[in-house]
Amino acid sequence: MPIRSIMRTRFTIWRPLATAAVTALLAALLAPAAAHAAPRESRPVYSYAHAIREAVWVDTGLDEDGDGKKDRVAADIVRPAEPARQGRKVPVIMDASPYYSCCGRGNESQKKTYDAHGRVVQMPLFYDNFFVPRGYAFVGVDLAGTNRSDGCVDVGGRSDIRSAKAVIDWLNGRAKAYTTRTGTRTVTASWTNGRTGMIGKSWDGTIANGVAATGVKGLKTIVPISGISSWYDYYFAQGAPLYDGGPDELAGYVESDGATAHCAAVQKKLADGSPRTGDWTPLWTERNYVKDAAKVRASVFLVHGMQDLNVRTKHFGQWWNALAKHGVERKIWLSQTGHVDPFDYRRGAWVDTLHRWFDHELLGYDNGIDREPMADIERHPDQWVTSKVWPPHGTRATTLHPARGTEPGVGTLGLGPATGTETFTDDPKLSETDWAAHLTTSTPEKAGFVTAPLTRDLRLSGSSKVTVTATPTTSSAHLSAVLVDLGPDTIRDYADGAEGITTLTNRTCWGASTPGDSACFKATKAKTAQVGSTVFSRGWADLGHYASLDQGVPLTPGKAYTITLSLAATDHVIPKGHRLALIVAGTDKDLIDPPSTRPTLTLVLSRTTARVPLVGGTAAFERATSGSVIAAPAARTLDGVSAPHATRHVPAS
Repeated sequence: MPIRSIMRTRFTIWRPLATAAVTALLAALLAPAAAHAAPRESRPVYSYAHAIREAVWVDTGLDEDGDGKKDRVAADIVRPAEPARQGRKVPVIMDASPYYSCCGRGNESQKKTYDAHGRVVQMPLFYDNFFVPRGYAFVGVDLAGTNRSDGCVDVGGRSDIRSAKAVIDWLNGRAKAYTTRTGTRTVTASWTNGRTGMIGKSWDGTIANGVAATGVKGLKTIVPISGISSWYDYYFAQGAPLYDGGPDELAGYVESDGATAHCAAVQKKLADGSPRTGDWTPLWTERNYVKDAAKVRASVFLVHGMQDLNVRTKHFGQWWNALAKHGVERKIWLSQTGHVDPFDYRRGAWVDTLHRWFDHELLGYDNGIDREPMADIERHPDQWVTSKVWPPHGTRATTLHPARGTEPGVGTLGLGPATGTETFTDDPKLSETDWAAHLTTSTPEKAGFVTAPLTRDLRLSGSSKVTVTATPTTSSAHLSAVLVDLGPDTIRDYADGAEGITTLTNRTCWGASTPGDSACFKATKAKTAQVGSTVFSRGWADLGHYASLDQGVPLTPGKAYTITLSLAATDHVIPKGHRLALIVAGTDKDLIDPPSTRPTLTLVLSRTTARVPLVGGTAAFERATSGSVIAAPAARTLDGVSAPHATRHVPAS
């Protein structure tokens, strides 16, 4: 049976075949068919005010804090009371997070609160308010070493992933849980059928990716929002350091006071295993979920901001491609925002889509969501389009060649091979925004290459690669390659502190409330910027890692080196009349750290190319540039967003 048929077969109402047959026969004999039509939507028929609130501590089987006892992780549960009384079991929506006490969740930084008996009163976000009345249980898990859990934070490693996986095992009767953190009284999850969906943004979404990559039974779907797929790629880009800290500092940021007192050895392992050289080590292999995509049993509804400069879009691109290779059922939303939850940029559509997704995946309702377009893409602020599949059919990698122009550093970009060289000098004080603003002007810190004005729209969908052959003048060099849409536009202001949204004072409500847990959240709207150029894809590398990520080497001045930079995934349309541009430069200020030297680099243009994923391939590029003449655009400053910055060196809320 073809893969598509297999996946379509999987998306049916799940029930034992014999039971289904008997039910169908009785319905046909005893009642009109319409009276027993299969449900298509879960309804809020259960009381949220009288929902059962309880806490359990699940045995992870580990002793990361070295106290001689197995670590237990806290799971706070909110579930409807009525199904249990009726003898019916419910599915679970789960968010496993390190942020429930240290930092908070969502746009309003909500934290868990508890009553005098230790039962959760406020569960952050709207998931429990909305889904519990509709027949779901919600479980909020404190990752090991955080809030009320034992153990240590190991930043995406064994302890992090086992924290959440153990809870799924318990929900499916394969692990032990206790009624208290230190007691001996066990408790079972007799109220659930074990069918679990994980959701979460940033670190939480990362845990969903990691748990899915274990292949754990019972995990039916994950909804990772701005999630990490490989922790090396959070801290480095092909050897170039993205941040001035490491996972040991991140562990200290979220861990509980108890973990701080007992987890120094774990933090030392994190520091020792992640040297700032950018070399790939066994620590990164353990935290690379992409390599285990073949184990994923769950469907994946992936959400990411295409201008996310915290969890860069390389994460979703490589994860998506790996899942596709192994036939995993997938859906995707791509926004123009930075590191923002869809609840804060497309609230109504998000809640409706998420509701239908969980109804389909966890309740088995045939509501048609599996037959709808795979991708939703924000083309302009609050203007969305869909794609039946993503990337679209007919998308092909097309090789473009940079060539010299009439001025140094202001060249052309086209299909024909080029000769000659271009030279630039690394200036760590400048960013991609500075380069793009002066793309049409000869400046010493970058080499820019621009197409002719397009005669029709040109769409890039997926990940690009830029191969550079460069000769440095010093023993170290960092490289950046960015793709630019050269032309006026209105975009979300992703470089603003709120990364493309403005938070309003009025509230909208999504579910039922109690005095301690409101379902009403501050509304938002798009924060936009008028720009003359837009950087829409980026990639960075340390030239010293040209041969291998395993170990960087000092460069020999005057020697040419070839390296291929992987640019972040995107979906962007360059409109008719605009130009597509490629910039190659050194340090991208605040997005990568500078090298130990300040090199001048000479590009060998005959050995420098850009492989871009064009819908329609080479033919589309030829059509979009036919009839126009490649000429240097008029020199002027092109306004963009303010300089991007990465002040939050944590995959935060």
